Amino acid sequence: MITLAETKNYLRVDHCEDDKLILSLIDTAKRLVQDVGRMDEAALAVNEETTRQAMLYTVSYLYENRNGADYHKLTLTLRALLFAQREGVI
Repeated sequence: MITLAETKNYLRVDHCEDDKLILSLIDTAKRLVQDVGRMDEAALAVNEETTRQAMLYTVSYLYENRNGADYHKLTLTLRALLFAQREGVI
């Protein structure tokens, strides 16, 4: 869905030291978007633009707040981002 290069560009990271961490965060972001959005792989593909933005936001939030992320706040934000897909409006 989102690549390491795309995510590093979004985060404005130009070094390789955090590649392993970022890849792990991409994985976590995908699972969170699927869970919060109540989507399977097919639904992710159908709603690609929205889910890509939600995933990039999630990776960014987790990367910047890796020592004290507020998962409740993150989940509420994802619910707002994914509302239309989550409720079957789109």
